[in-house]
Amino acid sequence: MPMGHTTTAEAGSGGLTATEHRLANGLRVVLSEDHLTPVAAVCLWYDVGSRHEVKGRTGLAHLFEHLMFQGSAQVKGNGHFELVQGAGGSLNGTTSFERTNYFETMPAHQLELALWLEADRMGSLLAALDDESMENQRDVVKNERRQRYDNVPYGTAFEKLTALSYPEGHPYHHTPIGSMADLDAATLEDARQFFRTYYAPNNAVLSVVGDIDPVQTLAWVEKYFGSIASHDGKPAPRDGSLPEIIGEQKREVVVEEVPARALMAAYRLPEDGTRACDAADLALTVLGGGESSRLYNRLVRRDRTAVAAGFGLLRLAGAPSMGWLDVKTSGDVEVPVIEAAIDEELARFAEEGPTPEEMERAQAQLEREWLDRLGTVAGRADELCRFAVLFGDPQLALTAVRRVLEVTPQEVQEVAKARLRPDNRAVLVYEPKSPESVEDAQVPEDPEREATVEAGNENDEERAK
Repeated sequence: MPMGHTTTAEAGSGGLTATEHRLANGLRVVLSEDHLTPVAAVCLWYDVGSRHEVKGRTGLAHLFEHLMFQGSAQVKGNGHFELVQGAGGSLNGTTSFERTNYFETMPAHQLELALWLEADRMGSLLAALDDESMENQRDVVKNERRQRYDNVPYGTAFEKLTALSYPEGHPYHHTPIGSMADLDAATLEDARQFFRTYYAPNNAVLSVVGDIDPVQTLAWVEKYFGSIASHDGKPAPRDGSLPEIIGEQKREVVVEEVPARALMAAYRLPEDGTRACDAADLALTVLGGGESSRLYNRLVRRDRTAVAAGFGLLRLAGAPSMGWLDVKTSGDVEVPVIEAAIDEELARFAEEGPTPEEMERAQAQLEREWLDRLGTVAGRADELCRFAVLFGDPQLALTAVRRVLEVTPQEVQEVAKARLRPDNRAVLVYEPKSPESVEDAQVPEDPEREATVEAGNENDEERAK
């Protein structure tokens, strides 16, 4: 029988609770009751992402995510989608640097179906994986890359800045989408070996949140997942640690058919799971989190040199996080004008820190974002898995809001002064091929950046919040 323990609501958890269990085969299970609405969310995180890939086989984690929707021993073809959606549920899957996850939100009385489906493909995908499904999904992923990276304005920005920010050979040097050459090189045996290595119950966390009976839910989990064999051959991920500061400004100019000049930059920031990372999140929120931020007020409202300005944090646990700056210029404004204004604002912020009003607004903004995630069964299931996989403790998800609110203005100023410097960034400058194209430019939204697959609509994204 599964073993586990129950926790009571901690201070700062908003009354939310979760129970943790572990099956004999190593599968970690997290349950959280919420009887507000008659729905249940199932979320399964595998501890594998693009950081686990080796040179010459980039994109394999994301490709395999697609293959997981191609059928298993008892569910043929597109059956996973058909069964979930036919039962009134929704589903998806995503790949990032640090994990691959799969999730369903179901009417509560259909929870058993979702658990059976996830267990069937965890335990028997190899029975259905063949050359036809491999070639089908290889083409889908390659087309996804064309649509979302190669053939859209600014589409390769995230890939280019990641390569500039993390040195050659670093596990985060490449993005989850992978290269065309490596996608072509992947073989059916590569995919099978990938599954054997990473898609084991002892390399996964399953969370179930919502209108559930914990005893019955745990019995179903044991029934469907308990007989799946564990696997101990997973190699340790390569070391992702780096110095706190890049030590120089890396720079690349890209001349493409884009609707407006753009300045993008990536700053090396503290790892996720640390108080310093929360302080960095608050700093970027003050500087570039929405239309009340300093950079938006300076560049868009006051100077009118930009049509868009944002600064967000891509949290990473196994490597330095990335502060993502994105500014699209207005009309024929040159990038150096924008860059000088940004450096002036960053220097002033490092010298003065946030005002009390800015601090209150930034903390309220991040608090709202956290509560939005924890307030839905799907969002809470995802966060419980995230903290379990990346930090070893799902309970940390329930107190994340409290930790953000405990950060002081001094800590926000300190991380800005230490990290938001010209010698700690990679810069990408986009220049249009045709000068006239910058006039009356309509700037599209940035491409999403976390590898995502859904029925008939494949996306790839790894987004800076």
